[in-house]
Amino acid sequence: MSDNGLHLGNAEVVSAGPITFGPDGILFLADNDTARVLAVDVADPGAEGGPEPFELGHVDRRVASFLGCEVDDLVIWDMEVHPTSHNVYLSAQRGRGEAGRAVLIRIDRLDASITDVPLVNVPFAEYSIADAPGKDDERLDTTLPLGPEGEERQVGDRTIRILRRPIRTATITHMAYVDGFLLVAGLSNEEFSSKLRRIPFPFADQATDNALEIFHVSHGQWETAAPIRTFVPFDGGRSILASYTCTPIVHFPLADLVPGTKVVGRTVAELGAVNQPLDMVSFHQEGEEHHLVANTAHGLIKIARRDIDSQVPLTEPKEPLGVPRQTKELEGITRLATLGDSFVLTLQSDAEGQHLRSFKTAAL
Repeated sequence: MSDNGLHLGNAEVVSAGPITFGPDGILFLADNDTARVLAVDVADPGAEGGPEPFELGHVDRRVASFLGCEVDDLVIWDMEVHPTSHNVYLSAQRGRGEAGRAVLIRIDRLDASITDVPLVNVPFAEYSIADAPGKDDERLDTTLPLGPEGEERQVGDRTIRILRRPIRTATITHMAYVDGFLLVAGLSNEEFSSKLRRIPFPFADQATDNALEIFHVSHGQWETAAPIRTFVPFDGGRSILASYTCTPIVHFPLADLVPGTKVVGRTVAELGAVNQPLDMVSFHQEGEEHHLVANTAHGLIKIARRDIDSQVPLTEPKEPLGVPRQTKELEGITRLATLGDSFVLTLQSDAEGQHLRSFKTAAL
Protein backbone atom coordinates (compact mmCIF):
# COMPACT_ATOMS: atom_id res chain seq x y z
CA MET A 1 0.00 0.00 0.00
CA SER A 2 2.77 2.42 0.87
CA ASP A 3 4.21 2.24 -2.67
CA ASN A 4 1.12 4.00 -3.98
CA GLY A 5 0.47 6.19 -0.96
CA LEU A 6 -2.69 4.33 0.06
CA HIS A 7 -4.01 3.91 3.60
CA LEU A 8 -6.89 1.97 5.12
CA GLY A 9 -10.10 3.92 5.47
CA ASN A 10 -13.52 4.62 4.01
CA ALA A 11 -13.44 5.77 0.40
CA GLU A 12 -16.80 7.51 0.51
CA VAL A 13 -18.14 8.49 -2.92
CA VAL A 14 -21.12 10.84 -2.87
CA SER A 15 -21.76 11.18 -6.62
CA ALA A 16 -21.05 8.58 -9.31
CA GLY A 17 -18.86 9.72 -12.17
CA PRO A 18 -15.93 8.81 -14.42
CA ILE A 19 -13.61 5.94 -13.51
CA THR A 20 -10.29 4.68 -14.93
CA PHE A 21 -7.65 2.14 -13.98
CA GLY A 22 -4.08 3.05 -13.05
CA PRO A 23 -1.02 1.10 -11.91
CA ASP A 24 -1.31 -2.16 -9.96
CA GLY A 25 -5.03 -2.44 -10.64
CA ILE A 26 -5.83 0.74 -8.70
CA LEU A 27 -9.13 2.30 -9.74
CA PHE A 28 -9.56 6.07 -9.84
CA LEU A 29 -13.07 7.34 -9.11
CA ALA A 30 -14.28 10.91 -9.65
CA ASP A 31 -16.69 12.50 -7.17
CA ASN A 32 -17.91 15.85 -8.46
CA ASP A 33 -20.10 16.53 -5.45
CA THR A 34 -17.04 16.74 -3.20
CA ALA A 35 -14.62 17.71 -6.02
CA ARG A 36 -12.28 14.82 -5.31
CA VAL A 37 -10.55 11.95 -7.06
CA LEU A 38 -10.19 8.73 -5.08
CA ALA A 39 -7.64 6.02 -5.79
CA VAL A 40 -8.86 2.64 -4.50
CA ASP A 41 -7.26 -0.78 -4.38
CA VAL A 42 -10.30 -2.79 -5.51
CA ALA A 43 -8.60 -6.12 -4.66
CA ASP A 44 -9.85 -7.70 -7.86
CA PRO A 45 -10.20 -11.45 -7.23
CA GLY A 46 -9.99 -12.62 -10.85
CA ALA A 47 -7.24 -14.64 -12.47
CA GLU A 48 -5.46 -13.28 -15.50
CA GLY A 49 -7.94 -12.84 -18.33
CA GLY A 50 -7.57 -14.47 -21.71
CA PRO A 51 -8.36 -13.24 -25.22
CA GLU A 52 -12.05 -14.19 -25.05
CA PRO A 53 -14.91 -11.72 -25.67
CA PHE A 54 -17.54 -11.02 -23.03
CA GLU A 55 -21.28 -10.72 -23.54
CA LEU A 56 -24.05 -9.98 -21.06
CA GLY A 57 -27.55 -9.10 -22.18
CA HIS A 58 -29.86 -6.86 -20.16
CA VAL A 59 -27.07 -5.73 -17.86
CA ASP A 60 -29.25 -2.85 -16.65
CA ARG A 61 -31.97 -5.23 -15.46
CA ARG A 62 -29.45 -7.50 -13.79
CA VAL A 63 -27.70 -4.67 -11.94
CA ALA A 64 -31.01 -3.05 -10.94
CA SER A 65 -32.23 -6.39 -9.58
CA PHE A 66 -29.00 -6.81 -7.63
CA LEU A 67 -29.39 -3.32 -6.14
CA GLY A 68 -33.09 -3.81 -5.43
CA CYS A 69 -34.31 -0.92 -7.58
CA GLU A 70 -36.29 -0.37 -10.76
CA VAL A 71 -34.40 -0.21 -14.05
CA ASP A 72 -35.55 3.40 -14.52
CA ASP A 73 -33.83 4.28 -11.22
CA LEU A 74 -30.43 2.98 -12.39
CA VAL A 75 -27.89 5.23 -14.11
CA ILE A 76 -24.64 3.75 -15.45
CA TRP A 77 -22.14 6.60 -15.62
CA ASP A 78 -19.02 4.82 -16.78
CA MET A 79 -17.48 1.43 -17.58
CA GLU A 80 -13.93 0.10 -17.37
CA VAL A 81 -12.28 -3.29 -17.80
CA HIS A 82 -9.70 -4.46 -15.24
CA PRO A 83 -6.37 -4.57 -17.11
CA THR A 84 -5.41 -8.02 -15.77
CA SER A 85 -8.55 -10.02 -14.96
CA HIS A 86 -10.80 -8.40 -17.58
CA ASN A 87 -13.59 -8.16 -15.02
CA VAL A 88 -15.98 -5.32 -15.84
CA TYR A 89 -16.46 -2.35 -13.50
CA LEU A 90 -19.43 0.00 -13.62
CA SER A 91 -19.70 3.40 -11.97
CA ALA A 92 -23.44 3.49 -11.28
CA GLN A 93 -26.08 5.42 -9.41
CA ARG A 94 -29.10 3.93 -7.64
CA GLY A 95 -31.85 6.54 -7.87
CA ARG A 96 -31.96 9.81 -9.77
CA GLY A 97 -31.38 13.40 -8.76
CA GLU A 98 -30.39 14.30 -5.21
CA ALA A 99 -31.71 10.96 -3.96
CA GLY A 100 -29.19 9.04 -6.07
CA ARG A 101 -26.57 6.90 -4.32
CA ALA A 102 -23.22 6.09 -5.94
CA VAL A 103 -22.26 2.43 -6.17
CA LEU A 104 -19.32 0.62 -7.75
CA ILE A 105 -20.25 -2.65 -9.47
CA ARG A 106 -18.01 -5.54 -10.54
CA ILE A 107 -19.13 -8.13 -13.10
CA ASP A 108 -17.11 -11.35 -13.22
CA ARG A 109 -16.00 -12.18 -16.77
CA LEU A 110 -16.23 -15.96 -16.15
CA ASP A 111 -19.70 -16.41 -14.68
CA ALA A 112 -21.24 -12.92 -15.11
CA SER A 113 -21.91 -12.71 -11.38
CA ILE A 114 -22.53 -9.21 -10.04
CA THR A 115 -21.11 -7.82 -6.80
CA ASP A 116 -20.73 -4.37 -5.33
CA VAL A 117 -17.14 -3.37 -4.64
CA PRO A 118 -16.67 -2.44 -0.98
CA LEU A 119 -15.36 1.06 -0.31
CA VAL A 120 -15.27 0.75 3.50
CA ASN A 121 -12.02 -0.13 5.27
CA VAL A 122 -10.10 -0.40 2.00
CA PRO A 123 -6.70 0.90 0.89
CA PHE A 124 -7.29 4.27 -0.73
CA ALA A 125 -6.01 7.81 -1.23
CA GLU A 126 -7.78 11.00 -2.25
CA TYR A 127 -6.98 14.22 -4.06
CA SER A 128 -9.07 17.39 -3.78
CA ILE A 129 -9.52 19.63 -6.83
CA ALA A 130 -8.52 23.02 -5.42
CA ASP A 131 -9.96 25.15 -8.24
CA ALA A 132 -13.28 23.31 -8.60
CA PRO A 133 -16.35 25.46 -9.22
CA GLY A 134 -18.08 26.26 -5.95
CA LYS A 135 -21.49 24.85 -5.12
CA ASP A 136 -22.81 28.41 -5.31
CA ASP A 137 -21.38 29.04 -8.81
CA GLU A 138 -24.39 30.06 -10.91
CA ARG A 139 -22.87 29.13 -14.27
CA LEU A 140 -24.47 26.14 -16.00
CA ASP A 141 -23.11 23.22 -17.98
CA THR A 142 -25.33 22.11 -20.88
CA THR A 143 -25.45 18.46 -21.96
CA LEU A 144 -27.57 16.18 -24.12
CA PRO A 145 -28.69 13.54 -21.59
CA LEU A 146 -29.54 9.96 -22.48
CA GLY A 147 -32.14 9.64 -19.73
CA PRO A 148 -35.40 11.46 -18.94
CA GLU A 149 -33.77 14.49 -17.33
CA GLY A 150 -33.90 17.94 -18.83
CA GLU A 151 -36.13 19.70 -21.33
CA GLU A 152 -37.41 18.15 -24.55
CA ARG A 153 -36.62 19.99 -27.78
CA GLN A 154 -37.43 19.39 -31.43
CA VAL A 155 -34.46 19.94 -33.76
CA GLY A 156 -35.42 19.24 -37.37
CA ASP A 157 -36.77 15.70 -37.44
CA ARG A 158 -35.05 14.78 -34.17
CA THR A 159 -36.41 14.99 -30.65
CA ILE A 160 -33.63 15.62 -28.15
CA ARG A 161 -33.32 16.56 -24.50
CA ILE A 162 -31.21 19.39 -23.11
CA LEU A 163 -30.06 19.36 -19.50
CA ARG A 164 -28.53 22.32 -17.69
CA ARG A 165 -26.77 21.68 -14.40
CA PRO A 166 -24.38 23.68 -12.18
CA ILE A 167 -20.88 23.59 -13.61
CA ARG A 168 -19.59 21.93 -10.44
CA THR A 169 -21.15 18.73 -11.79
CA ALA A 170 -18.58 18.94 -14.62
CA THR A 171 -15.53 19.51 -12.41
CA ILE A 172 -14.30 16.12 -13.66
CA THR A 173 -15.66 14.89 -16.98
CA HIS A 174 -13.07 12.28 -17.97
CA MET A 175 -9.82 10.74 -16.67
CA ALA A 176 -6.92 8.63 -17.95
CA TYR A 177 -3.69 7.47 -16.31
CA VAL A 178 -0.45 7.94 -18.28
CA ASP A 179 3.12 7.40 -17.05
CA GLY A 180 2.77 8.46 -13.42
CA PHE A 181 0.11 11.13 -13.98
CA LEU A 182 -3.65 11.09 -13.79
CA LEU A 183 -4.99 13.30 -16.58
CA VAL A 184 -8.24 14.95 -15.49
CA ALA A 185 -10.45 16.99 -17.83
CA GLY A 186 -13.29 19.23 -16.66
CA LEU A 187 -14.21 22.72 -15.48
CA SER A 188 -12.72 25.13 -12.95
CA ASN A 189 -13.81 28.20 -10.99
CA GLU A 190 -11.87 30.50 -13.34
CA GLU A 191 -13.20 32.69 -16.14
CA PHE A 192 -11.55 30.45 -18.74
CA SER A 193 -13.12 27.44 -17.09
CA SER A 194 -12.17 24.53 -19.40
CA LYS A 195 -9.22 22.76 -17.77
CA LEU A 196 -6.84 19.85 -18.18
CA ARG A 197 -5.15 18.84 -14.92
CA ARG A 198 -2.15 16.54 -14.51
CA ILE A 199 -2.11 15.00 -11.03
CA PRO A 200 1.03 13.08 -10.03
CA PHE A 201 0.36 9.64 -8.60
CA PRO A 202 0.92 8.68 -5.82
CA PHE A 203 -0.93 11.79 -4.61
CA ALA A 204 2.05 13.54 -3.08
CA ASP A 205 2.64 16.66 -5.17
CA GLN A 206 0.26 19.35 -6.37
CA ALA A 207 -1.30 19.08 -9.80
CA THR A 208 -0.32 21.24 -12.72
CA ASP A 209 -3.02 22.49 -15.04
CA ASN A 210 -3.79 24.47 -18.16
CA ALA A 211 -6.80 26.36 -19.40
CA LEU A 212 -7.93 25.12 -22.81
CA GLU A 213 -9.08 26.99 -25.91
CA ILE A 214 -10.50 25.41 -29.05
CA PHE A 215 -12.09 26.45 -32.31
CA HIS A 216 -15.61 25.07 -32.35
CA VAL A 217 -16.52 24.51 -36.01
CA SER A 218 -20.30 24.12 -35.66
CA HIS A 219 -20.45 27.16 -33.36
CA GLY A 220 -18.09 29.14 -35.59
CA GLN A 221 -16.07 30.59 -32.72
CA TRP A 222 -13.17 30.14 -30.30
CA GLU A 223 -14.25 28.78 -26.91
CA THR A 224 -12.71 28.49 -23.45
CA ALA A 225 -15.73 27.51 -21.31
CA ALA A 226 -16.80 24.23 -22.91
CA PRO A 227 -15.40 21.17 -21.12
CA ILE A 228 -13.81 18.16 -22.73
CA ARG A 229 -16.44 15.39 -22.56
CA THR A 230 -14.14 12.47 -23.31
CA PHE A 231 -10.56 11.88 -24.46
CA VAL A 232 -7.94 9.22 -25.15
CA PRO A 233 -4.16 9.37 -24.70
CA PHE A 234 -2.49 9.84 -28.09
CA ASP A 235 1.02 9.32 -29.44
CA GLY A 236 2.09 7.16 -26.52
CA GLY A 237 0.69 9.60 -23.98
CA ARG A 238 2.57 12.60 -25.36
CA SER A 239 -0.76 14.18 -26.30
CA ILE A 240 -4.48 13.59 -26.05
CA LEU A 241 -7.34 13.43 -28.53
CA ALA A 242 -10.44 15.00 -27.02
CA SER A 243 -14.05 15.60 -27.99
CA TYR A 244 -16.61 18.21 -27.01
CA THR A 245 -20.37 18.65 -27.29
CA CYS A 246 -21.53 19.50 -30.85
CA THR A 247 -18.84 17.75 -31.71
CA PRO A 248 -15.27 18.92 -32.43
CA ILE A 249 -12.38 16.48 -32.15
CA VAL A 250 -9.30 18.30 -30.85
CA HIS A 251 -5.64 17.35 -30.48
CA PHE A 252 -3.66 18.73 -27.51
CA PRO A 253 0.09 18.15 -27.12
CA LEU A 254 1.20 17.54 -23.53
CA ALA A 255 4.96 17.82 -23.96
CA ASP A 256 6.58 21.08 -22.90
CA LEU A 257 3.38 22.53 -21.43
CA VAL A 258 4.01 25.49 -19.15
CA PRO A 259 1.78 25.08 -16.08
CA GLY A 260 -0.85 27.76 -15.64
CA THR A 261 -0.88 28.89 -19.26
CA LYS A 262 -3.68 28.72 -21.80
CA VAL A 263 -3.23 25.98 -24.40
CA VAL A 264 -4.82 26.19 -27.84
CA GLY A 265 -5.87 22.84 -29.26
CA ARG A 266 -5.77 21.77 -32.92
CA THR A 267 -9.31 21.01 -34.08
CA VAL A 268 -9.01 18.11 -36.52
CA ALA A 269 -12.62 17.03 -37.07
CA GLU A 270 -16.22 18.09 -36.64
CA LEU A 271 -18.79 15.33 -36.09
CA GLY A 272 -21.86 17.54 -36.24
CA ALA A 273 -24.05 19.87 -34.23
CA VAL A 274 -26.69 18.64 -31.75
CA ASN A 275 -24.43 15.73 -30.89
CA GLN A 276 -22.57 14.74 -27.76
CA PRO A 277 -19.55 12.44 -27.57
CA LEU A 278 -20.02 9.73 -24.96
CA ASP A 279 -16.75 7.81 -24.94
CA MET A 280 -13.56 7.17 -26.92
CA VAL A 281 -11.16 4.27 -27.18
CA SER A 282 -8.03 3.43 -29.18
CA PHE A 283 -7.10 0.13 -30.82
CA HIS A 284 -4.77 -1.30 -33.46
CA GLN A 285 -5.84 -2.92 -36.70
CA GLU A 286 -3.35 -4.36 -39.20
CA GLY A 287 -0.54 -2.49 -37.48
CA GLU A 288 -2.27 0.91 -37.58
CA GLU A 289 -3.80 2.85 -34.70
CA HIS A 290 -7.46 3.86 -34.86
CA HIS A 291 -9.86 5.68 -32.55
CA LEU A 292 -13.55 5.05 -31.94
CA VAL A 293 -16.00 7.74 -30.84
CA ALA A 294 -19.37 6.80 -29.34
CA ASN A 295 -21.87 9.63 -29.69
CA THR A 296 -25.55 10.48 -29.46
CA ALA A 297 -26.32 11.37 -33.09
CA HIS A 298 -24.55 8.78 -35.25
CA GLY A 299 -23.32 5.22 -35.22
CA LEU A 300 -19.89 4.40 -33.85
CA ILE A 301 -17.32 6.61 -35.61
CA LYS A 302 -13.84 5.33 -36.56
CA ILE A 303 -10.91 7.66 -37.27
CA ALA A 304 -7.38 6.65 -38.34
CA ARG A 305 -4.44 8.13 -36.48
CA ARG A 306 -2.53 8.79 -39.70
CA ASP A 307 -5.29 11.16 -40.81
CA ILE A 308 -5.17 13.03 -37.49
CA ASP A 309 -1.41 13.50 -37.77
CA SER A 310 -1.72 15.14 -41.18
CA GLN A 311 -4.80 17.28 -40.57
CA VAL A 312 -4.31 21.05 -40.64
CA PRO A 313 -6.19 22.96 -37.92
CA LEU A 314 -9.85 23.73 -38.61
CA THR A 315 -10.41 27.42 -37.94
CA GLU A 316 -13.41 28.20 -40.15
CA PRO A 317 -17.07 27.18 -39.86
CA LYS A 318 -17.16 25.26 -43.12
CA GLU A 319 -17.43 21.84 -44.70
CA PRO A 320 -15.87 19.34 -45.31
CA LEU A 321 -15.29 18.84 -41.64
CA GLY A 322 -11.74 17.63 -41.16
CA VAL A 323 -10.34 14.13 -41.13
CA PRO A 324 -11.98 11.27 -43.00
CA ARG A 325 -14.07 9.00 -40.81
CA GLN A 326 -16.11 5.83 -41.08
CA THR A 327 -19.52 5.58 -39.43
CA LYS A 328 -20.26 2.03 -38.38
CA GLU A 329 -23.80 0.66 -38.32
CA LEU A 330 -23.56 0.24 -34.58
CA GLU A 331 -26.19 2.38 -32.88
CA GLY A 332 -26.85 2.99 -29.20
CA ILE A 333 -23.28 2.55 -27.95
CA THR A 334 -22.75 4.69 -24.86
CA ARG A 335 -19.51 3.34 -23.34
CA LEU A 336 -16.31 1.79 -24.72
CA ALA A 337 -13.40 -0.09 -23.17
CA THR A 338 -10.55 -2.19 -24.53
CA LEU A 339 -10.88 -5.89 -23.71
CA GLY A 340 -7.41 -7.31 -24.13
CA ASP A 341 -5.72 -6.77 -27.49
CA SER A 342 -8.43 -8.21 -29.71
CA PHE A 343 -11.78 -6.83 -28.57
CA VAL A 344 -13.58 -3.63 -27.67
CA LEU A 345 -16.27 -4.00 -25.02
CA THR A 346 -19.30 -1.77 -25.42
CA LEU A 347 -22.31 -0.80 -23.36
CA GLN A 348 -25.04 -0.73 -25.98
CA SER A 349 -28.67 0.34 -25.63
CA ASP A 350 -31.67 -0.75 -27.66
CA ALA A 351 -35.43 -0.91 -27.18
CA GLU A 352 -35.04 -3.79 -24.71
CA GLY A 353 -32.42 -2.20 -22.45
CA GLN A 354 -28.64 -2.06 -22.05
CA HIS A 355 -26.23 -4.84 -22.93
CA LEU A 356 -22.52 -5.59 -22.74
CA ARG A 357 -21.32 -6.61 -26.19
CA SER A 358 -17.83 -7.28 -27.55
CA PHE A 359 -16.61 -6.44 -31.04
CA LYS A 360 -13.47 -7.88 -32.56
CA THR A 361 -11.04 -5.10 -33.44
CA ALA A 362 -10.07 -6.81 -36.69
CA ALA A 363 -13.68 -6.46 -37.89
CA LEU A 364 -14.31 -2.86 -36.84
